[in-house]
Amino acid sequence: MPLIRQVWLLLFAVLGLAVGGAVVVNLLSARDTLADQVRLKNADNAQALALVLSQQRGDTALIGLVIKAQADTGHYRSIRFEAADGSTVEQRFDGAPAGTPGWLRALLPIASEPGVAQVSDGWRALGKVTVVTHVEHAYAALWRGGWRALLWMVLVGALAALVARAGVRRLQAPLDATVAQAQALADGRYVTVAEPAVPELHRVSAAMNTMVQRVRGLIEAEAAQADRWRRQAHCDALTGLPHRAHFLDRLAALAAREDGAAGGALVLLRVADLDDANRRLGRHEVDAALRALAAALQTEVDRGPDALAGRLNGTDFALFLPDRGQASDDAVDQLAATLRARLAESGLDAHLGAVEVPPTWTASTLLAQADLALAQAESGAPFEIVRLAEPAPAGGGEQAWRDQLQAALAGGRTAIAEFPLLGVGGTLVHLECPLRVGLAEGAAPVPAARWLPMALRTRLTAPLDAQALHLALSAIAEDQRPRCVNLAPPSLLDPDFVDNLRDRLMAAPGLAQQLWLELPEAAALEDRRALQAFSRLLRPLGVHFGLEHAGSQLHRLERLYELGLDYVKLDAAVCTGLVDNAAAQEFVRGTVRLLAGMGAQTFAEGVTRAEDADALFACGVAGVTGPWARPA
Repeated sequence: MPLIRQVWLLLFAVLGLAVGGAVVVNLLSARDTLADQVRLKNADNAQALALVLSQQRGDTALIGLVIKAQADTGHYRSIRFEAADGSTVEQRFDGAPAGTPGWLRALLPIASEPGVAQVSDGWRALGKVTVVTHVEHAYAALWRGGWRALLWMVLVGALAALVARAGVRRLQAPLDATVAQAQALADGRYVTVAEPAVPELHRVSAAMNTMVQRVRGLIEAEAAQADRWRRQAHCDALTGLPHRAHFLDRLAALAAREDGAAGGALVLLRVADLDDANRRLGRHEVDAALRALAAALQTEVDRGPDALAGRLNGTDFALFLPDRGQASDDAVDQLAATLRARLAESGLDAHLGAVEVPPTWTASTLLAQADLALAQAESGAPFEIVRLAEPAPAGGGEQAWRDQLQAALAGGRTAIAEFPLLGVGGTLVHLECPLRVGLAEGAAPVPAARWLPMALRTRLTAPLDAQALHLALSAIAEDQRPRCVNLAPPSLLDPDFVDNLRDRLMAAPGLAQQLWLELPEAAALEDRRALQAFSRLLRPLGVHFGLEHAGSQLHRLERLYELGLDYVKLDAAVCTGLVDNAAAQEFVRGTVRLLAGMGAQTFAEGVTRAEDADALFACGVAGVTGPWARPA
């Protein structure tokens, strides 16, 4: 039983005992007072009647008339005159019951002690008179007084309960905060609470806050160490941008992903005469200019998910901008203007070559075309851009895309693929189930890289994600195998999508425990609060929640430990060639330790070689997916 309920029961018990005790004491006191009043009344009435009877000089007839007249008042049970010669005159009166319950008479009897007085005529004794008063009126008074006392005690008890309620609430608030803090710890979130003034609760809250702060410090230290290994393994030491190998790995991983870019632009930039600039300006000045150039490229990367930047060698830089048409619109022109401004102070020049990304592409062919554009750019003036672009396919605009996607949903032209994620020993962790959409009647469903940009622009991600979840949950109900669905970040902001998903999972808790939901790492950077709210809503239902395509930005996620993650999938670019890269292995180990400290598992994406899979498992990764994990 909860502590607060026990406190309430104790308070009610104490108030009940106090009210009941007060009523009982009041009744007993009233009973004794009424008994004394009856006794005094009997004695007084006996003395008064004896005085009247003494005036009758022993006339039995007159005495009888006086006694009868006294009895007719109805307040007496009996009046009895016993003469000196032994004769008696007695009147009895059976009064009407006062309407009091029998149990009150049994529990609180009121004795009517007879009043006795001597009757005399001068010095001659005539006899004695005995008066016994009825107690019905006493019981009636006792019953009414008991009710009044009970009502007053109940009123006082209600006021006391209100005061107690305020006191209990004052105690309950810090208790609830402590419970919420403990639950947050169980969920992998590390929050501190205000320390209450109550000494006992203050000590508990202070100890919990101290523990949370220490765990936070350990996690942050682990994250910083993992980021240092990441930089050493994947980044250029001067600029902090990914080096050539890692940039190409990330570009290849993006091309191979189901939800990778189906268009965009690749821009190559070459700093002219870098050796001459080192001689003229000095190494420190040139290094500062290169860092400024890298910052400009990083700014473009930060504007949207799946954008990539890297330093290919000493003079060459690369920038990948997803979404078709970027090479021919203002984005590249703005980049050239920014670079001109950044490098003008140092007197450095640069040439830019850009190529549009076709709907289907590979990293090697795209880089070859960009090299050709850069070669042509070098024969022109600095900061003039040479573009190599394919004609854009006819699309009809956003309305046509909306009609296309809505028709696919209405016609049931959707399906989910199934790619296994295998744990140690080849055990199935879950099946990754990306949604594929048939964009035309009779056409084969295509991966998200083809339809996701259209869905993002037309704001149709929520119904498409809802369809993916429907297909996955139906498949789970059929074979009870766990399945993972990746969601688009805008869907989390659609209240209907979230409410419908919660209602369905609450109606089928068995399915919820077999469902895994994930969003790209970039979603945590764009709207951490929406991600956190979504996690808190669904994780109590048993849903597993995590991030995919992660690794390069984990160090930038603010308060990663508060997201409530069950797992993180490292991007293929982080996992490729791991067996030959000691620094990359340390980065993976550090990331595994970091996530384990938050109660989250680490998985790896895009694994193609058995030796890389073995190296990942040796680093503590709990499962891998990719071509290596798929059946031949």
